[in-house]
Amino acid sequence: MDEIERRFADYLHHATRRRRTGEPFEPPIVNTTHYALPGDPQGTYQYARWANPTWTALEEALGVLEDAEVLAFPSGMAAVTAVMSSLLRPGDRVLLPSDGYYTVRHAAEKYLQPMGVQVASCATEALEKEALGGLKLVWIETPSNPFLNLADIRGVAERAHEAGALVVVDNTTMTPLGQRPLDLGADLVVSSDSKAVNGHSDVLFGHVATRRPELMAAARDWRRTCGAVPGPFESWLVHRGIDTLELRFARMCENAQVLAQRLCAHPRVRSVRYPGLPGHPAHALACSQMRRFGALVGITLAGRDEAERFLQSCRYVRSATSFGGLHSSAERRKRWGDAVEEGFIRFSAGCEPTEALWSDLDQALAALPR
Repeated sequence: MDEIERRFADYLHHATRRRRTGEPFEPPIVNTTHYALPGDPQGTYQYARWANPTWTALEEALGVLEDAEVLAFPSGMAAVTAVMSSLLRPGDRVLLPSDGYYTVRHAAEKYLQPMGVQVASCATEALEKEALGGLKLVWIETPSNPFLNLADIRGVAERAHEAGALVVVDNTTMTPLGQRPLDLGADLVVSSDSKAVNGHSDVLFGHVATRRPELMAAARDWRRTCGAVPGPFESWLVHRGIDTLELRFARMCENAQVLAQRLCAHPRVRSVRYPGLPGHPAHALACSQMRRFGALVGITLAGRDEAERFLQSCRYVRSATSFGGLHSSAERRKRWGDAVEEGFIRFSAGCEPTEALWSDLDQALAALPR
């Protein structure tokens, strides 16, 4: 059993010994805006915008997986905004990935830049050569979404810290079970838990994790003041989802590896992008910093029409713009303006039986015109 497997076992039972006779093992949904508060304010639970027992249970559980303090948010972008807004001030410079999730750049450019924050960007694979002097934050997304480029987290973190900058890693695609950015030197992790962490495609959620108390205090104060708080029911849904994360993520990554290898040999496929393939330009880096290679596979077909026809012909693949669920999903990413070819498909492997999933992709490819 490796360290991450032990940590997940700890997660599954971290609250077991605290339960008294007659108490439920699973945390309840606490729907309230008021707490009993006679006399002078004291205790954790004073007002619903500040704390909730259902959040607390989830944050403690995620904290076991991250080996860090965790703060929950109602979406991944709420977590992103909390980090940027609590740490960046007029005159500060932030470096964002030009090939990462576009809404992060959009938020910084539309809302922070007009207030005096300087926003710069560079490609994920060029980070190791980028000058980091004068930056307040270096934002890493590895693998990048959607083209699955990689950055050396440890190397960038060391250089950023020498330059006096903080490092944030968006670990949405990998989860704490697939990649450990805090262990590699990152100061903060953000995650859209709407994806694999929850895994059931039925809730928006996000979290921030850090081992630096002052950074957590800043994010917590921002959440409490600005009101970007998760609902108790949503928190409960995510907690339920995490219980099967290890099983789901292992199956998803295994499916992605098998499919990527077979797609490489298919005559209708022009190229395949997957960190677990020896042909990926950063495969050696993937082996050194990723515990698994993830559930996302980039598939490039001849063009737009071929990609759309392929997606329409798949029986076990949902056409959707998110990823990380237990059901396989895919979309042609050019429709959102990403800097990829017209025939590029971001495929998210789900938990379907491997051979059934491959048979479905194979028949959809076979239906394309020669």
